[in-house]
Amino acid sequence: MKKEGTIVVVDDNRSMLTAIELLLNGLFDRVITLSSPNQLLSTLREESVDVLLLDMNFSAGINNGNEGLYWLTEVKQADPSIEVVLFTAYADIDLAVRAMQRGATDFVVKPWNNAKLVATLQSALALRKSRAEAKRLGDIKRSFQPESSRAESAMYWGESASMQQLRSVVEKVAATDANILITGENGTGKEMLAREIHRLSGRRNELLVSVDLGAVPESLFESELFGHVKGAFTDARSDRAGKFEAASGGTLFLDEIGNLPYPYQAKLLSALQSRSIVRVGSNRPIPVDIRLISATNRDPDRMVAAGEFREDLLYRINTIHLEIPPLGQRTEDIVPLARIFLKRYTAKYGKTCTDLAPDAQTKLLAHPWPGNIRELQHAVEKAVILSDSNRITARELLLSRRESHSPKPAAAPAASTLEEMERTMIAAALQQHGGNLSSVAAQLGVTRQTLYNKIKKYNL
Repeated sequence: MKKEGTIVVVDDNRSMLTAIELLLNGLFDRVITLSSPNQLLSTLREESVDVLLLDMNFSAGINNGNEGLYWLTEVKQADPSIEVVLFTAYADIDLAVRAMQRGATDFVVKPWNNAKLVATLQSALALRKSRAEAKRLGDIKRSFQPESSRAESAMYWGESASMQQLRSVVEKVAATDANILITGENGTGKEMLAREIHRLSGRRNELLVSVDLGAVPESLFESELFGHVKGAFTDARSDRAGKFEAASGGTLFLDEIGNLPYPYQAKLLSALQSRSIVRVGSNRPIPVDIRLISATNRDPDRMVAAGEFREDLLYRINTIHLEIPPLGQRTEDIVPLARIFLKRYTAKYGKTCTDLAPDAQTKLLAHPWPGNIRELQHAVEKAVILSDSNRITARELLLSRRESHSPKPAAAPAASTLEEMERTMIAAALQQHGGNLSSVAAQLGVTRQTLYNKIKKYNL
C-alpha cells in the first residue's frame, strides 16, 4: 500500500497513542501524536495536515464530550479542509453524531477494531484528496470564466448568402453534442464560431475551454490536456487537472488541430473514444464529459492523404464539418464589420469617430483581405488611433498592398548549405504571413514549437 498524507492523533492515553502510531505508520507518510490538544493549533499551523483523529474527552472526570466539540470547532475555524475523525466511547455516539453535524467526517468507537479504524481513516484521506482536487478544478474553471464571457467574442453573421447558409447549419447542430470540425483561413473567426456554437448549446452554462495546439510544446502535450499527478516529472509538485477535466460538462475547443504531432494523435483519439483520460504518472482513468469542437486552417483530407493526420481521428472529430468563407468572398459584410470594430475601438481609445467616410468604405471594399477579419480589425484599430475627426477617411486606413488573395510562391532560395536554406525559407515564410507563427508552421509542415525553436536558433 502506498503511504501518503499526514495525520495528527490527539489522545491523553500515551499507550493508545503508541499503538495507533504503529498501526498507521504503514498508511500515512507522517503520523504525529499529541497527548494534549493544547499544542494542536500550533501543530496545524506548522504542518500540512490531511486528517485529524481527535479524542472527545481529555480532562479527568469530565466525560460530556464538550472538550472534543470545542477543539473540533477550533480546528474547523483554523483549517476547514482538514478531515476530522472522532474517538468516542459507546455512550458518546449521540454526541459524535452532533459533532458530525458540526463538520466532523466520521467517528470510531473505543475500543476500536484495527480494520475498522484503518478503513475509516483511509476514507477520510480519500475525501480530503477528492475535495482538494475539486477545489483545484474549480479554480481552473474560474480562471477560464473571463475568457468565456468576453463580449467582444459575440458572433456577427452578416448578410452574405454563404454566412446565412452556415448559420442555418450551426443552429441545427449546436443543440446536439456532435463533434464539430471548423475549417477556414487564418483570421476568419473560427474560435468566434466555436464560442457561438457553445452559446447555443445545452452546455452554455458550463465553460468553453480553448487550447491552441500549435502553441503547446510537444513535451507538455499530455500534461496540458490530460493533467498529471505529483512527482510525474521534475516540476510536477502537485496534482494538476488538464484541459479535458477543466472542460468536463462543457465544451473543449482544440484550435489548430492540424498542428498536432502524429504520435499524439493516437492519445487524443483514445481519450475521445473512451471518454476518459489518464493523468501523466497515474494509471487511474478519469471519466470526462465534453463536447469537442476542433479547428484548422489546413485541408484535413490532404493531410490524411499525405500521412500527416490519422484518418480514424478525422472521422472522430468531423461528425459535422463547417467551412467559414474568407472575408474577400463576402464583401457585403466588410463595412458592417468595420463599423462594429469602429464602435469598439472608439470607446477603448476615447475617440469621437462615429462613422466611415465614403472614400474609406470604397477602400475597404476594394481590398482583398488576405488576413480576413483579423486584418480588418487591426486596420480599423490603427485608423481609430490615427484619426482626429469624427469620421474615418481613406487616409487613416493603412492597408497592405498585396494585390491578390493568394500570395505568389516565393522563389527558391539560393543557399550553399541546408541550414542556410532552412533559415532563408523560414524568413521568407515569416515575411509572407506577417509573422503569424501558426500560418508559417502550417506552410512549412512543422509544429509551432519546432518553428519557434528554429526562429531562436537562427535569430530571426
